[in-house]
Parts: sequence; C-alpha cells; structure tokens
Amino acid sequence: MKIVVLSRNPELYSTKRLIEAGKERNHEMLIVDHSKCDLAIEKKNPVVIYKGEKLEDVDAVIPRIGASVTFYGTAVVRQFEMMKVFTSVESQALVRSRDKLRSLQILSRAGLGLPKTVFTNYSRNVKEIIREVGGAPVVIKLLEGTQGLGVVLAETDNAAESVIEAFNGLKARVIVQEFIKEAKGADIRAFVVDGVVVGAMKRQGKKGEFRSNLHRGGTADIIKLSDDEENAALKASRVMGLGVCGVDLLQSNKGPLILEVNSSPGLEGIESATEKDIAKSIIRYVERNV
Repeated sequence: MKIVVLSRNPELYSTKRLIEAGKERNHEMLIVDHSKCDLAIEKKNPVVIYKGEKLEDVDAVIPRIGASVTFYGTAVVRQFEMMKVFTSVESQALVRSRDKLRSLQILSRAGLGLPKTVFTNYSRNVKEIIREVGGAPVVIKLLEGTQGLGVVLAETDNAAESVIEAFNGLKARVIVQEFIKEAKGADIRAFVVDGVVVGAMKRQGKKGEFRSNLHRGGTADIIKLSDDEENAALKASRVMGLGVCGVDLLQSNKGPLILEVNSSPGLEGIESATEKDIAKSIIRYVERNV
C-alpha cells in the first residue's frame, strides 16, 4: 500500500516510527507536510497537490496534525476523504477533539466521569465560578493550550480570581476545573487503536509540579488499567469517533475521570514506558481498513 503520514517534521519520533513500522510491513511510506499542500476543488475531482505534484494512488493517510494548524490540517484530511482515501483519524473527529469544551460536552453526555468543570464567556461573577467547582485549589486551562501550556493551578480563591480576571482581560477563553488532590500530580494515558487499549502508562509530574506532561519533565511507567479505567478509555474513544487516540484519565475517589482525548498522541512516551510497538498497531489498523 501507499501510505501518507501527514507531518510537518520528519525528524519527530512519532513520524519516524510510523515510517519504520510501515516499511517493515512492505508499504510505500511517504511523509507529507500538510501545511504545504494545495487543495484543488472542482466538481467530482478533488486533488491534493504537494511540491507541484498531484498526490495520486494513495491508499491511506495517517494524520499527525499539530494544534496550531488544526484548521488547515483538517482541510487536507477532508480532501483525502473526498478522494475516498482511508484516514486513521477522520476530519470531523479531529475537529471535535481539538475543541476542549465540545469534547467535554460529548463525554459528559455519554455518562463518562469528568472533573467538575465550568466554562464562562468572560463572566464578571468570578467568585461563583470558583464556588461551582468546589473552591480552591482549582485548575484553570486555556481552551487552546497543549502539552501543559496554558494550565494554571490556583491554590487560593484570591489567586484563582486574579488568574481568571487576567485571562478575561486578555479575551482568552478558559475552563475552570476542580483539582483532584488524590491524583497526586499523576495521570494515566491509555493509547487506543481500533477499539483496543494497546498500551497504558502512568505519568507523574516532577516534584512540585501538578502537570504530568512528559514535555514538562514528568516521568512515565507502565500500568495495568482497572476494568473501569479501560472501559472509560474505550468508551471515550468511541463517542469521540477516534480510531487512534490517547485518553488521559485521573484516578480519583469517584473512579476514573477523563481529562482529555488526544487525536495526535505522541508515541515516544508510550513506547518507552510499555516497550510495545504502538506504531505497528497503527499500521495494522490501517491495513484492516483498506
């Protein structure tokens, strides 16, 4: 098969691993920078042009779309879908996953556990927002933040008010969530491929850091999920419509709580922690669907 990996950086671990795994299974692998694609649209003849050449005879696409180029990256994925090319992450699911508020609404409607969350349209009633999630400490997140950026832990009501008012003043939309103390600065990343958890790791924030992101100096170890945790991860991927995703969970006294469903989860942390060939699982998922 001819498989295109949509990635802006061929040197990224995840991109290189997907190329390696595809070649090991005798596929023609091609890296395409989606930000440099041109989309030709005419009646019943959608075309993707890259470096002056039409991308033809493509069997499948594996999108690795960064948050900063979601709009155009999604348009490229949608163009391939119009060309009847299988994509491991559908364009609509990609859009849903990047909208944090919409994602939480979808997960809530499905009956999945979530931290108490409030979204507001620059409300002046900041005290009520903080009270609604149980009071300080609270976590304040920028809607557009990724990899732990734009996430603040406010340990007192006064600090929370100041941070929310500052973001409001900058016209930056935020969500306010309860802080799950018993999680102790750790979360779980469950990697789901085609309705199966193919790997799971527990990420622990460095000392004094409540964010567990590996990009922020956190560490990761393999973990065996409980039945409730595995079921929550699988249901989250299903209701979000994602064939490949990373589901981030907190362990709480109320059971597993979902933080986020990531449509372009990195492979380095999960493969290192679990010593599993996650890239191969993604390639085999593509093979089953083409």
